[in-house]
Amino acid sequence: MAGKVIKTEYSEVMSKSFVDYAMSVITARALPDVRDGLKPVQRRVLYDMHELGIRHDKPYRKSARIVGDTMGKYHPHGDSSIYDSLVVMTQEFKKGLALIDGHGNFGNIEGDSAAAMRYTEARLKQITEEAFLADLDKDIVDFVPNFDETEKEPSVLPVKFPNILVNGSEGIAVGMVTSIPPHNLGEVIDATLAFLNDPYMTTSDLMKYVKGPDFPTGGIVINEDELLNIYETGVGKIKVRGKVEIEKGKNGKTNLVITEIPYPMIGANISKFLSDIAALYESKKALDIVDISNQSSKEGIRIVIELKRDTDIENFKNMLYKKTKLEDTFGVNMLAISKGKPETMSLRDIIADCVEFSYEFNNRKYTNLLAKEEEKREIQEGLIRACNVIDLIIEILRGSKDRAMAKKCLVEGITDGIHFKSKESKIMAMQLMFTEKQANAILEMRLYKLIGLELDALVKEHEQTMANIFRYEDILERKSSMTQVIAEELKELKKQYAVPRRTVITNEGEAVYEEKKMEEMDVYVLMDRFGYVKAVDLPTYERNIESIKEESKFAVLCKNTGKVCLFSDNGMLYTAKVSDIPLGKIRDKGIPIDNITTYTSNDSSILLLCSQSDLNLFRLIFVSKMSYMKVVDGGEFDVTRKTIQATKLMDGDRICSVSIYNEQKNIILISNDGYFLKFPIDQIPEKKKMAVGVRGMKLNDDALIDKVFFTGNAIESVINYNDYEIPSGKIKLANRDSKGNKLRL
Repeated sequence: MAGKVIKTEYSEVMSKSFVDYAMSVITARALPDVRDGLKPVQRRVLYDMHELGIRHDKPYRKSARIVGDTMGKYHPHGDSSIYDSLVVMTQEFKKGLALIDGHGNFGNIEGDSAAAMRYTEARLKQITEEAFLADLDKDIVDFVPNFDETEKEPSVLPVKFPNILVNGSEGIAVGMVTSIPPHNLGEVIDATLAFLNDPYMTTSDLMKYVKGPDFPTGGIVINEDELLNIYETGVGKIKVRGKVEIEKGKNGKTNLVITEIPYPMIGANISKFLSDIAALYESKKALDIVDISNQSSKEGIRIVIELKRDTDIENFKNMLYKKTKLEDTFGVNMLAISKGKPETMSLRDIIADCVEFSYEFNNRKYTNLLAKEEEKREIQEGLIRACNVIDLIIEILRGSKDRAMAKKCLVEGITDGIHFKSKESKIMAMQLMFTEKQANAILEMRLYKLIGLELDALVKEHEQTMANIFRYEDILERKSSMTQVIAEELKELKKQYAVPRRTVITNEGEAVYEEKKMEEMDVYVLMDRFGYVKAVDLPTYERNIESIKEESKFAVLCKNTGKVCLFSDNGMLYTAKVSDIPLGKIRDKGIPIDNITTYTSNDSSILLLCSQSDLNLFRLIFVSKMSYMKVVDGGEFDVTRKTIQATKLMDGDRICSVSIYNEQKNIILISNDGYFLKFPIDQIPEKKKMAVGVRGMKLNDDALIDKVFFTGNAIESVINYNDYEIPSGKIKLANRDSKGNKLRL
């Protein structure tokens, strides 16, 4: 049968396909479900461990076994995502409540990654079994087919508390991102209990219980007044500081000890924090530092900064808050899947959805339990009734030819074909009328059940069954009873697993840091041909002036409080603070100019290095390869931005020369095909920095300006060209925008 070709617009196909892909990523990969606070991969890992029987009181199992089973049954998206999720759920420094008990190297707070899955082992934590996976056998949540429809998996786990708040969540989907901070389990349960009692509570009311985030790393939240708006809108920024303590050091020195870090500093940011402090010392902004040591261990964070005796401790702390990640922000975007679609939720919305879910799965749970108890009651009542007429039952069984005949008699009272000892027995048999289930139970009953004690136990069991039925009916019929059941479970979880708050919530003003004023002095900034820069003081420069002239491409006198400007051949201007350039000895190599500016040496070179303050006193002469030139007032380059466009260039053009216009009289342009043109500089017009300029020399096809020289007023200069020394007077004076002449060398 021939296939049918459907013609359609390509953009429509792409649009539909991308929307389908985006929704798949959003709902099935990246965002958590508000009901259980889990992403699909996390839910599948926990369920697979539950199915494998890796309980908290059983031996650990290899992580590779768990990952392989999860990937093969439920999550066919690669083992790395599964193992990464498993690792995160074991890390107590990332989660408010770790859900998996890891055995082995599962990484640390300083950013070291976990060992390979073949080395580590894991098992479920007790709270995960009790609060996440309990009662799954009671059909309390929907089960859906897995990717190949060979297995069933839960669409959501019946979590008993708002896990999305306790553990938080981070994820990037297509066009959206979620970032929910972790909270204190005890506070979240208290808020949930309060909402159960009063469903009309607002976010403001709930925040009497949930004070704010409770990061596993502790720290101090300093913008308490902004939290209400953040939790009402679901969006905002939480400012977090590390905890700093002051200790007495040796020889009267003071130690600043960081014992808690901001949550965003977890991982590689700790080493960056240490390198930032070292950089402050090297740039002479933190000269009070004597030593830095990271003494952190399994017991906790301990970063020790040893300071000089006369250090202003408060000012130094504020400097760390301002200049390093010791104060950072946690961006909040409480986005989650609610009722099948992504939604930015408030604190109240989250708790309301979780409470609604609790009612939903508890209703299913007790409905199923009630059905099972009703079934048990039916059978128990049949057995008790049968025990009362056991002689008649035995007579029916002995007189029947087969099981079917006996069952018909017990259920329908049909006695045809059954031999009875007396007519009275037959009449009584016709009146039994047991149910189908009761009849099956009677036929399968063993003789030991007729023992007196067994009969008493059966009666007591029936009484318990009736009590359960009464209790379950009460829970299902009265919302207050259901609420009480949910509340009791929450209280038990709080009693068993709640921990004290770790993060302090407060209001603190912005850190005020008074930077020590640098003592102003004259320095020379030196740059070699490799792009390394350094600064030397005047005495050092004067003692080594000869070697400096030989080794340095540029040597500029400036103030250490000022800036230097770098003009490159791609028409850009880069500025750098002189204070960022290390002041050292003549033998010091310096640092690459790339480190302190946005300049990169890949596709351009520096043509001029000068002091920004000098530019205000002079003008600059720009000459391009295509012979466009202009004079620009240096004041136009007195800018605060680190990088600007210094001049406008034609397509394919580059700057050939940038020079300070000082005492020069004439300019000499030399093209790469050997033409020389000399004319007065005053023929070059002054223009703005973003102008292209005017043509200085008529060029032949494929010719470009190769060299630019200047001559003074009195002394005749000598031009070095292709190993020849040419007196400037040998070149005849002409006018701008002419072709020039070839010289006989």
